[in-house]
Amino acid sequence: MLISAGIALLAVAVVVWYIFTDTFGDTSRIKADYSVKARDLITEFQQNDSLANRKYTEKIIAVSGVVTEVELADTTVNLKMADTTSGAYIIFAFQQQHLPEAKKVKEGDSITVKGSCSGGAYSQILETEYISFKRSTISK
Repeated sequence: MLISAGIALLAVAVVVWYIFTDTFGDTSRIKADYSVKARDLITEFQQNDSLANRKYTEKIIAVSGVVTEVELADTTVNLKMADTTSGAYIIFAFQQQHLPEAKKVKEGDSITVKGSCSGGAYSQILETEYISFKRSTISK
């Protein structure tokens, strides 16, 4: 009984260690599961965000569109692609190694960004749909 408990405790410790030390590969080297236009992705989330979340969340997606806003900070860069008629937007957060490239992007640039979709939701406060991405990189 004591040996079984020890083995179970060791297995749990290994699983916990793996989860907490798991790192993600460079998104630029991962093939996109989907390639979409920003406006089409926003429309899909606006029509049925539950269905769109099931389809896209935690998938690598290449999104093409026009940058409508660049948010620069000391250690981060966020790019937005928005539907100017509805106010709905997609926001991309970049991997550390791709920050210099992202800092060169300007509003109005047409680009393709590849990243891991964190999902989308309707914000009651902002009264608009938003879709967020993490681990993003600019595709060439």
